[in-house]
Amino acid sequence: MPEVMPETVVVGAARAGRFATVLIVTGSAILAVVALAAIVAPLLTGWGPTEIDPLGTLVPPGPGHPLGTDANGMDVWSRLLYAGRLDLGIAVAGVAAAVVAGTALGLVAGYLGGWVDDVLMRVVDVFQAFPTFILALAVAALVGNGTGNLIAVIAAVNAPAYARLVRAEVRTVRESSFVAASVTSGASTFGVLWRHVLPNSLTPVRVIAPLNAGWAMLTLAGLSFLGLGVTVPAAEWGAMISLGSPDVVAGRWWTSVPPGLVLLICVLGFSLLGEGLQERAEAKRR
Repeated sequence: MPEVMPETVVVGAARAGRFATVLIVTGSAILAVVALAAIVAPLLTGWGPTEIDPLGTLVPPGPGHPLGTDANGMDVWSRLLYAGRLDLGIAVAGVAAAVVAGTALGLVAGYLGGWVDDVLMRVVDVFQAFPTFILALAVAALVGNGTGNLIAVIAAVNAPAYARLVRAEVRTVRESSFVAASVTSGASTFGVLWRHVLPNSLTPVRVIAPLNAGWAMLTLAGLSFLGLGVTVPAAEWGAMISLGSPDVVAGRWWTSVPPGLVLLICVLGFSLLGEGLQERAEAKRR
C-alpha cells in the first residue's frame, strides 16, 4: 500500500479547514440576519405582534400587510419578526442551561468515579430512556408553558447528552500527566477541575451545542404547535404554524408557510455552524 505523503495530509487538512470556515461563516451570517431582524423589528413594521387590524382577517399579502393577516387579523410579517426574539431566546437560553448542568454532572461523575459516577449516570440513563420530544412533552405538561418553564424543558431534555460527552472526556483527561502533576503539587480538587480538567474536556460540547440549538427550536415549535409551548396571541413560529395550518387547504398559504420557512432557515443556520465547528475540530486532529 503506498504511503500517504505528508504534503498530501497537509493539503487535505487545509482544504478541510477552508470548508469548515465557509460553513461557519454561512451559518453565522444566517443566524445574524435573523437575530438582527428580530432586534430591529419595530423599524421594519408598523404593526405590533398582537395588534389586530379591525378592517379584516385573512387579508392576502399587499401594501398594508406584506405577508397578509391571520385568522385573528394580526399582521403576519410583524409576528414573524417578533417571534424571532422568543424562539431564538428560548432555544439559546435552554441549550446554555443544558450545557452548564450537563457539564457539571459529567465533570463530577467522570473525575470522582466510583459510586458517585454510578448514581449520576443511572439518573442520566432514566432521562435518556425516553425519546427526546416525548420527554419534552411530558415535562412541558408537568411544569406548564411559561417562558422560564420552556427553557427548563429544553435544558432538561438536552443536559443528559452533555453529561455523557463531558464524562467521557474527563475520564481521559484525568489520566493525563499534567493533571497528576497538579494533584501532586497539592492543588485542591476544585482547582484541578477548574484549571485543567474542564478546559480540556469542552471540545465536543462546543461542537454539539449549535446543532442542539437547532433541535431546540424544533422542539419549541413542536410544543407550541401542540398547545404545550407558547400560545396565541404571543408571537412564536410554531404557534403561528398551528394557527394557520387549517388555512393552507383553502389556499391561504401566507398564515403558515412563512413561519415554517423562517424556522427551517434558522435550523439550517445552526446546523451549518455546528457542522463547520466539527469539520474544523477534525481538521486540527489530522
